[in-house]
Amino acid sequence: MKRRTFIGSSATALALPASAVPDKGSTKTLRYAFRVAETGFDPAKAIDLYSRTIISHIFEGLVGYDHLARPARIKPMLAEAMPEVSEDFRVWTFRIRRGVFFADDPAFKGARREVVAEDFVYSFKRVADPATISPSWDELESLGLKGLKEYRDAVRTDRGKGAVFDYGHPIEGLRALDRYTLRIELNETRPRFLQIIAQSDLYGVVAREVIEAHADATSDHPVGTGPFRLKEWRRSSLIVLERNPGYRERYYRDELQPAPDDAEGQALLARYKDRRLPMIDRVEVSIIEESQPRWLSFLDGQFDLLYQTPEELITQALSGSEIAPGLARKGVRAYRVLAPDELYHTFNMEDPVVGGYTPEKVALRRAFGLALDCRREIREARQGQGIPAQSFLMPHVTGYNPHFKSEMSEHDPARARALLDLYGYRDRDGDGWRELPDGRPLVLESLTTPDQIQRRYDELWQKNLAEVGLRIRFKTQQWPDNLKSMRAGNFQIWSLGGSGSMADPQDLLAAYDTGRIGSYNYARFSLPAMDAIFERTALMPDGPEREALFRESERLAIAYMPYKYRLHRFVTDLAQPALKGYRRPPFWQNWWEYVDLETTA
Repeated sequence: MKRRTFIGSSATALALPASAVPDKGSTKTLRYAFRVAETGFDPAKAIDLYSRTIISHIFEGLVGYDHLARPARIKPMLAEAMPEVSEDFRVWTFRIRRGVFFADDPAFKGARREVVAEDFVYSFKRVADPATISPSWDELESLGLKGLKEYRDAVRTDRGKGAVFDYGHPIEGLRALDRYTLRIELNETRPRFLQIIAQSDLYGVVAREVIEAHADATSDHPVGTGPFRLKEWRRSSLIVLERNPGYRERYYRDELQPAPDDAEGQALLARYKDRRLPMIDRVEVSIIEESQPRWLSFLDGQFDLLYQTPEELITQALSGSEIAPGLARKGVRAYRVLAPDELYHTFNMEDPVVGGYTPEKVALRRAFGLALDCRREIREARQGQGIPAQSFLMPHVTGYNPHFKSEMSEHDPARARALLDLYGYRDRDGDGWRELPDGRPLVLESLTTPDQIQRRYDELWQKNLAEVGLRIRFKTQQWPDNLKSMRAGNFQIWSLGGSGSMADPQDLLAAYDTGRIGSYNYARFSLPAMDAIFERTALMPDGPEREALFRESERLAIAYMPYKYRLHRFVTDLAQPALKGYRRPPFWQNWWEYVDLETTA
């Protein structure tokens, strides 16, 4: 993976690609940077946040989120209205919005291609097709569309005989009743079905002609119905999107309804209610892994937005919780929120050293967790921009309790040492490092990335672990390569972050589901009691009984500790004076269509 290269050491010496030089014409171009490289733009194959951000602006699904609503509220997108739902939440009937077209593509042979119900049938089947290798299949499988899993299993069983997934094969639970009517039937009740498919970056509709025309490069050739289309892509360097010229008429006022007491939301609605979406023409996203170059590029006016100000630079951006005076004089605005995210270490439960469910393996992971000083990480390495995490539940998600406390947030080296001694992890040769209970050397290995700020975190954790006699080394790779290693199970430990994709915690509990190993269950954790909770909570209506099961899942997760959750972050986005209408979304990724840029002569 290629890193961005900058020449010089000051903001004025930083060089962006020629195509990213600000255009002085009338084109409204939003510019900002990702800190991690994308992996590709096929909705059925995406898993990382950065790719999903791009995808969500190219593709659309049946439903999405009201961008101004707080708390989150689902609204129709390519469905013309909310679906008709049976009383048992098993049958969902959608009327497809007429007159919606895919962006132009040679695969359509010069004709405008309207979206119809059969396109959604095809798109869902693609996730199920074993040849797609979709990380979203486990989630779709859990919804239980009648006949879909059975057909997929039959194809997999007969693959040795040359069987392939036949997209024309009828699936009882996935039917186009007519050109504009889609009916989805589920095996069991699923009250929160809409929250799953509202992830348009995963369940956006695709056209079969395009997928088949670019079968070997579907991640490189995204064609959707969204407000933008891919114009240019230099991997790990620059992503350029432009307004989709064939995009349908959408107006700010038609879909966005903030709460009456939401002053910010009401002000945005009043200002932009008559504007057609999107309000900008072009978006250029650079990939800049190091914090300092991103910061200096923003200060120099090369970027309109600094998305998630680097924590090590936050004292230059804020004075307390307010924008720093020098930036305020330039008209820069700060948007600071406690994010629905969490930073954590994941352990490979299939690894012979840190994995397993026996007492000594659990003790090693819990000692690792107790050795980490999360509050020091927040205070020193992250400049106070976070709060300790207590479980897998994160802020803004149903069931999150800010008063709940657990071992996850504790820093107790003495207890960590006692656990290690009790279960046989002792320093037998007196070199200061503990050995395995059988006397073999104990060296932990964590994946990491080469950027400077990550090295700072690694050094802190290394010191924490050394204090209790645990030695750790780091295997450095680019982030997408680490992701591949983790998904394949070729790792021992990795520190990464996750963001909530919906208000319901069922998606977070999927990290412990045996059926999600290889996708969202990064730790490859398998515990029948946790699987049973996951299955039960998926079927139950909201209420005290379901909440009690989530409390039990928290207890099991803390006890076995396949993940060590460290903190939830405060994130601060900075916007240049020209960027107007910005509001950070809690769960969804599409927001470009709702912002404007005020150009000056």
